[in-house]
Amino acid sequence: MSVSFDKQSSKVIPVILSGGSGTRLWPKSRKAYPKQLHKLYGEYTMLQHTVKRVGHLSAPIVICNDSQRFMVADQLSHVCVEKPTILLEPVGRNTAPAIALAAFAAIDQDPGAILCVFPADHMIKDVESFNCALSAAVEVAREEKIVTFGVIPSSPEIGYGYIRSEKLDVNVHKVLEFKEKPDREKACEYVKSGEYAWNSGMFVVKAKCYLDQLKKYHPEIVDHAHSSYSKAECDLDFVRVPFDEFSRCEDISIDYAIMEKTDEAYLVPLDCGWSDLGDWNAMWQVSEKSGDGVASLGDVISLDCSDSFLHAEKKLLVAIGVKDLVVVDTDDALLIANRGDTQRVKEVVDKLGAGNRSELASHRKVHRPWGSYDSIDSGDRYQVKCIEVKPGESLSLQMHHHRAEHWIVVTGTALVQKGDKEVLLTENQSIYIPLGEKHRLSNPGKLPLQLIEVQSGSYLGEDDIVRYEDGYGRV
Repeated sequence: MSVSFDKQSSKVIPVILSGGSGTRLWPKSRKAYPKQLHKLYGEYTMLQHTVKRVGHLSAPIVICNDSQRFMVADQLSHVCVEKPTILLEPVGRNTAPAIALAAFAAIDQDPGAILCVFPADHMIKDVESFNCALSAAVEVAREEKIVTFGVIPSSPEIGYGYIRSEKLDVNVHKVLEFKEKPDREKACEYVKSGEYAWNSGMFVVKAKCYLDQLKKYHPEIVDHAHSSYSKAECDLDFVRVPFDEFSRCEDISIDYAIMEKTDEAYLVPLDCGWSDLGDWNAMWQVSEKSGDGVASLGDVISLDCSDSFLHAEKKLLVAIGVKDLVVVDTDDALLIANRGDTQRVKEVVDKLGAGNRSELASHRKVHRPWGSYDSIDSGDRYQVKCIEVKPGESLSLQMHHHRAEHWIVVTGTALVQKGDKEVLLTENQSIYIPLGEKHRLSNPGKLPLQLIEVQSGSYLGEDDIVRYEDGYGRV
């Protein structure tokens, strides 16, 4: 892939960072299915909301990891007018290297491109005000400045970093310094002074300007990112960056790498109902609430409760007389916490990781490029799953060494390749796949295929799959 720095002007390209894990929203958000891919408000996922609010700009560059690529591509297909560029990070190296990759990709499209960098997991209620601030930021960025958005604080929050700035005019401030997340007393001082804004983590900058600034302070990151991008390969709808080169990049954020060092940092004030939805208390704050301050999602009955967030995914949740609580019930985990302690969910996630618990990474329902499966029940030598295959999609041609499978069609039509034969099954029909038999499941219809799979055998792990053919490039 070529990289050129000719002086021209200038596409304005959204760069969507979709590699975060949202650990403080566990158990809803997990490593394999993080918060940006969930519908936490409105009819779209957070990633889709982010893309839609900048739909008037050029086609986005989206950065995500390999394991989430098919979910990301599927969600983008429903909201993108033009085909996006999806860059696959082979390993997380924080925002500075990720944006460098995007900068090289943008310059390939337009040497004078302006990047508008947004995390995929932020909520913005007033999109019109946001886009007015974005227009102001783009004009400042044209003058070779790096622009961030400073959210006008509505309260002394301790979960955000702060930026102190000096007002130049109504729309533009000069950044003076960055402050880490403060304690309550210091946060009150910041808000009272009127000099500080919340650090939004959003940026606008010319692609070439960004690389020049990064090269000034961390030249090795620019070198490794350039080499990584120049060696990238197209894989289906994705741009795959090689691991060996990109992994040499320092793990560092844009704030530490550039913004805290440069003299070219400017701030555009932002007052648009912004939240990074960083924990469950933030979710309670932005949710619609009853007169007693209870926010309910799902099948919830509450009696004499106040100032609480109650979320039930599938079964009935009943709360009586609770106050200032967060209760989140999923298929395989239940979280109960005081609203003031929801930042500590990160500690729970650390414990899950130390204990190698499956609840850290995955939900009971697991998404695949062809659809999903839900593990309904399991024992020592059996496992029952509900499998859903999207119209026109197929699983890989595969074989298992340690398990046999029995499939019963619930709805839709299944085309089953079993050995050298193909069998068409409809509702209430079934088929048995012996241990060691090559097989493939497809949905030839126009409606979702749902079936029940009963596995039996000595080992039932997902790694007991030998793939012979796969339409998604998996090995």
